[in-house]
Amino acid sequence: MFQHILIPIDGTALSQAALEKGLAFAREIGARVTVITTVEPAPMVVAAYVQLAQSQARYHQHVAEQAARYLNDAMARAKAVGVPCEAVQVERDHPYEAIIETAADRGCDLIAMASHGRRGISALVLGSETTKVLTYSKVPVLVFR
Repeated sequence: MFQHILIPIDGTALSQAALEKGLAFAREIGARVTVITTVEPAPMVVAAYVQLAQSQARYHQHVAEQAARYLNDAMARAKAVGVPCEAVQVERDHPYEAIIETAADRGCDLIAMASHGRRGISALVLGSETTKVLTYSKVPVLVFR
């Protein structure tokens, strides 16, 4: 059946619940997991070049540390339930594209993700990342609520 599951996480309670369910499913079927978190590039701000460079550096440091916490926690949870797991962080303007590309690049045969994440009001206007993954992915998608 499925041998390699991609599980996107973003630190929300819903994505953590999806991670737990995805890991349980992987354990039951003997699959391995890749956990992905995506970060968006630093927003552009009109400011002096030095200020902008410093702000972007702080932003990148902050999101990298936050992503590392999410991924380290996911790896620990996978290890605790005996599921082989890798972790990847991808920077992309559109997280759904990173999820779909990572699934293809790593040979994942299933994407298991939460029904929605931290995208806030823009999800109402532009559609959730999950909806976009469902729409554009050629890999099957399992959505946890």
